[in-house]
Amino acid sequence: MEPYARHVLVCTGGYCSSDRKGRALYARLASLLQREGLLFGARRVKRSEAPCLGVCAGGPIVAVYPEGIWYGGVTPELLERIVVEHLRDGQPVAEAIFHRLDRRPEG
Repeated sequence: MEPYARHVLVCTGGYCSSDRKGRALYARLASLLQREGLLFGARRVKRSEAPCLGVCAGGPIVAVYPEGIWYGGVTPELLERIVVEHLRDGQPVAEAIFHRLDRRPEG
């Protein structure tokens, strides 16, 4: 099995977004990844849905790993920017980031 370059988690539960807009984002993500050529090869992206990412507000939430970048209030338009700018071009959408994991070693 080929490794994935990135893993995208989309919250599809009802806690962070009571209208469950995450479900529509998750469905749209597949076509965006295909359109941008990110389903196969060295840059391929794995997508997963999560019933809860533990934020419980400000959703829909989309998290991108291995960078550990979390986006909040994701709309279809923002999802497209995340796919094109972050996943394809390697530049996170800075103004939409609400959390970034600190990956510095302790000590």
